[in-house]
Amino acid sequence: MFTRTHYKLERHTIGFAVAIIVVSAIGGLFEIAPLFTIDETVETAPDMRLYTPLELAGRNIYIREGCYACHSQMIRTLRDEVERYGPYSLAVESKYDHPMLWGSKRTGPDLARIGGKYSDAWQVAHLYNPRDVVPQSVMPAYRWLARNKLRTEDLGRHLIAQRRVGVPYTDDMIAHAEQDAKAQVDPDSDNAEGVSERYGEATHVRAFDGNPRDVTEMDALVAYLQILGRLTDAAYQNKDKGE
Repeated sequence: MFTRTHYKLERHTIGFAVAIIVVSAIGGLFEIAPLFTIDETVETAPDMRLYTPLELAGRNIYIREGCYACHSQMIRTLRDEVERYGPYSLAVESKYDHPMLWGSKRTGPDLARIGGKYSDAWQVAHLYNPRDVVPQSVMPAYRWLARNKLRTEDLGRHLIAQRRVGVPYTDDMIAHAEQDAKAQVDPDSDNAEGVSERYGEATHVRAFDGNPRDVTEMDALVAYLQILGRLTDAAYQNKDKGE
C-alpha cells in the first residue's frame, strides 16, 4: 500500500517538490517564529558585566583544549541538578557568550556555578594533575598551561571581534586590553586599578597561578573558571524569590 502511494508521488515530481517545500517551510516557521519574541523571554540583568581580556583569553583556551566536550555549562530546572550544582541557568547568563558552551555531555561535572567554589590553588593543582585533588578523576593533565606564556598582544582584536557580534566592549577597553590582562594578575601593578574601573569593582585582580611576574595560560584559564556563574547575580535573585 505504502509502496504504491510512493510510486504515485514520484510520478508527480512537481507536486512532490511543492509538498517538500511546504513541509520544510512549516518546520522552519516553528524554528524561526520564537526568535521574534526572544526579547520578551530573555531575562534582564542590570548587574551583568563583561569578561575581562584575561578571562576571555581563558575562555578561548577552554575551547581550544576541548573542555566543553566533557563539561557542560547549563544547569537544568530538574530538582536533582539544582540541588547538586546550584540555581538553574538563565538565558541572560550566556548573553555575552560567543559561542555558547552549554554542552550536553558530562564526563565531568557541570561548571556553570564553578566560579568561587574552589580556591585558585585548588584549580591550579587540578589542572596540573587532576588526581591530586580528585583521585577518581579521568580528566587529563594540563601541565603545559603553567609553562605557556599567554599571548596578549592581540587581545584587543579579540575584543573587537566580540563587539562585532554584540558584546558592548568600549574603545577604552579595546585600547587597554593587553595592559589590563597583564595588570589583572598583578594587584601591585600601577595599572591594576584601571582593570576594576573598566570591568567593575567585583573583578578578580590577583596572581591566579601564584606568580604575578608572568601572565600564563594557567592564569587565564583559572581566571575564566573563577568567573563562571558570577557575571551576574540574576540566578541567585531568582532563587531567593522562589522562582
